[in-house]
Amino acid sequence: MKATYKTYFVYYVLISSVFVNAFEPISTTFVVGLGVAAVGRKIYNYVYENCDSKWIAFNSTGLEVALDRKLFGQHVASRVVQKAVTGFMNNKNPKKPLVLSLHGWTGTGKNLVSQLIAENIYKEGMASSFVHQFVSTAHFPHLNQIEDYKSQLQQWIKGNVTNCPRSMFIFDEMDKMHPGLIDCIKPYLDYYEHLDGVSYRQAIFIFLSNAGGEHITQVALDFWKAGRDREEMKLLDLEPALSLSVFNNKQSGLWHTSLIDKNLVDFFVPFLPLEYRHVLLCGMAEMSAKGLKPDQDVVDQMARDLVYFPKSEKIFSGKGCKTIGGKLDYYT
Repeated sequence: MKATYKTYFVYYVLISSVFVNAFEPISTTFVVGLGVAAVGRKIYNYVYENCDSKWIAFNSTGLEVALDRKLFGQHVASRVVQKAVTGFMNNKNPKKPLVLSLHGWTGTGKNLVSQLIAENIYKEGMASSFVHQFVSTAHFPHLNQIEDYKSQLQQWIKGNVTNCPRSMFIFDEMDKMHPGLIDCIKPYLDYYEHLDGVSYRQAIFIFLSNAGGEHITQVALDFWKAGRDREEMKLLDLEPALSLSVFNNKQSGLWHTSLIDKNLVDFFVPFLPLEYRHVLLCGMAEMSAKGLKPDQDVVDQMARDLVYFPKSEKIFSGKGCKTIGGKLDYYT
């Protein structure tokens, strides 16, 4: 018969009861009670996720390898994310939470990167009870309820960080969030040691947005027209103007936000538009992920049928790698 946790638990209690017969009756009851409680806690902690090193442990090498193997065409984002997350996780006494704002067109890898970060910090990855994802159009759809959203969001963050200081919060579709809403979490991102008895300094906040995509694309296009290698682009070529364009974008949830005004965002991470060669890499990786033998001819045919822009040059994939999974089903 296959042993279960319950089997081992009962067996341990029986052994304990025999062992403690050497003690007096009062001592026996006390010792058995402690033993059962201790084993119960161990079994619970083994089976159910807890905010401890068994369930939360940063794998710097794992993140580096994952970014290298799964994220294509994003040398700037990959380097910034790796260094920012590693530096933060290795800092035993951070002065504030880590705040990353990821920007770029759809299909360039923003959601993938947030997933890879989670997978290399939490044993359960995105399924961890300490990873919380908000989608603006789903969680905050109505402008006339913005004050309620603010209150709920503050309570949610405070409650979850109280439960586990090493919590991660991902805000997707920031470009669709109602302006002013995100400012309600500003105190939690600041340099306070404690706020109402809670420290937020070990938490991670990640914002995902299409805002700033035009600026990033223009810089990439200028490099291409100048005959410069894409890999020559550095964060300094993109971040200053990117943060300004996001701050002044009235269609963005970060419009005139105090998070930017007070310099609480640690890095504005640009995701470059993907070229044909990057789409090929995505296609080959997707075939492997589907358990198929990568076929260069199939992937090439699929990639050629995608829409590219600008219309005259046709350099960048209009949807990045977002639709490749579905497209490959058609071509295979």
